[in-house]
Amino acid sequence: MRRVIIDTDTAGDDTQAILLSCLSDRVTVEALTVVAGNVPFEREVENAKYTLELAGSLDVPVYEGARQPLLKEFEHATYIHGEDGLGGDLFPDTGIESAAGFGPDEIVDRCRAAPGEITLLCIGPLTNLALAYAREPDLPELVDEVWVMGGNVNCEGNVTPAAEFNLWVDPDAARRVFDAFEVTLVDWGVCLRDAVFSTTEFEAVSAFNTELASFFESVTEQARAFNSEGPDDPGWTALPDSVTAALLAYPELREEVSTYHVAVDDREGLTRGYTSVDVNGVTDGEPNTHVVESVDSEAFQSVMYSLLQSRDPDSGIAE
Repeated sequence: MRRVIIDTDTAGDDTQAILLSCLSDRVTVEALTVVAGNVPFEREVENAKYTLELAGSLDVPVYEGARQPLLKEFEHATYIHGEDGLGGDLFPDTGIESAAGFGPDEIVDRCRAAPGEITLLCIGPLTNLALAYAREPDLPELVDEVWVMGGNVNCEGNVTPAAEFNLWVDPDAARRVFDAFEVTLVDWGVCLRDAVFSTTEFEAVSAFNTELASFFESVTEQARAFNSEGPDDPGWTALPDSVTAALLAYPELREEVSTYHVAVDDREGLTRGYTSVDVNGVTDGEPNTHVVESVDSEAFQSVMYSLLQSRDPDSGIAE
């Protein structure tokens, strides 16, 4: 069983990654750390707690981390996730206390206490991990694996033509993380191809008529509207955080993984957050990032259906 800390800027798709991880018997979620990103920070914190409540996992502590990127200004993505981050209408107020301590410190302390045993699932900007690394230079040797949802491997970004949102928000942190850690990367391009729900999938989810299915429909409503082609098209949504969590938990979903040198452009301007992926080995950078290039999309869909219908994502994997 994988011991995991989830680092999240909790909005719609993050919630599904958290639910999947909490409800899978293959993963033990030891803590959530919250980072600045999708929506205002306090909303992200409440969304994380609300999601743990839905999962029946209130024993998982929530640590508040970085409230802003290392160096740069950024904008939230409320136009995708709604003002609340959960589709626009929820605004949870759980009354649950955050755990004492700062997220990056907690990452360091837990990895020091169990060297080589904890995997980091990073589904937001990488500020918390960069801060943790600044506190503990040996962190790359202390973690088991680092999974990152982010970047755009030789494809268009989703926040600028050059960049994907998570790495655009804090490119300085991303550059430090990719330079220091052996990362497994799940990028926007593979998610857009292999982890998309459109009308057919949403009709199936709606028929489940369960609490988690209803929550899924709600938190994806704003994203679907954003991706709609017009009044007769309800729209689609990609599930990048969910598929990253699924790929971590279920190696069966990984069809093709290649290892390349990856660098992130931390300069302000047109190429801020650009992911340089050296697929042809033309730079002198060491290939140390494992890039997921193909996902079993049918198996991923099955995992999501099982999560939303029966709260049992593991049952979506064929024995």
